[in-house]
Amino acid sequence: MNVSVFEAIGPIMIGPSSSHTAGAAKLARIARVIAGKEFSHVSFGLHGSFAKTYKGHGTDRALVAGILGILEDDEDLVKSFEIAKIYDITFDFYELELEGMHENSVKITFFMKDGTYNDIIGSSIGGGQIIVKRINKFDTEITAQACTLVINQYDKKGVISDIARVLANNNINIGIMKVNRTAKGEMACCIIETDSIITSEVVESLKEVNNVISVHSIIITDK
Repeated sequence: MNVSVFEAIGPIMIGPSSSHTAGAAKLARIARVIAGKEFSHVSFGLHGSFAKTYKGHGTDRALVAGILGILEDDEDLVKSFEIAKIYDITFDFYELELEGMHENSVKITFFMKDGTYNDIIGSSIGGGQIIVKRINKFDTEITAQACTLVINQYDKKGVISDIARVLANNNINIGIMKVNRTAKGEMACCIIETDSIITSEVVESLKEVNNVISVHSIIITDK
């Protein structure tokens, strides 16, 4: 049987739970990257076990820590509510049912300073591991175990090949690419996992590709 060391002993973290604390913080931190940093309020819709035990396990403080960019092993995690006040970021929690989702799941809604919002739904699946299942209207399978690009674009001919060309020109190999669209010729979301770190210069080059709307990069290191 193949068992990850993270599943056996769990991640380095501020406790008490790898699923309800460390996983929650990581999930919210990845959601922050996807949504962008210019937000003023965040709503957390808690599903299943998250909804029933979030106060006792510190899931609420972990989620707020994540949207502030605080790492799972940072002692500031337990002070996340107070830190959010310093940055004038407000938040709320509510219960909801997410059909077909893992027991430790949450819908994180970022209310952006420009008046828009971003919905990200994901789960903490054990051992500090997470999966992002939905970004706004698009189904995803982001595990944040490899460097990942989240690219919003218009569904136009040649966009994907132009994106791939930028990566190839920068010696970045594509491991996995998934594209989802709302309808033919409308909005699309491209998720790309790469074999190497994506630099800020590459991100800026991708933003210049015709019909690309936004580019967010989830950087994974060997740390």
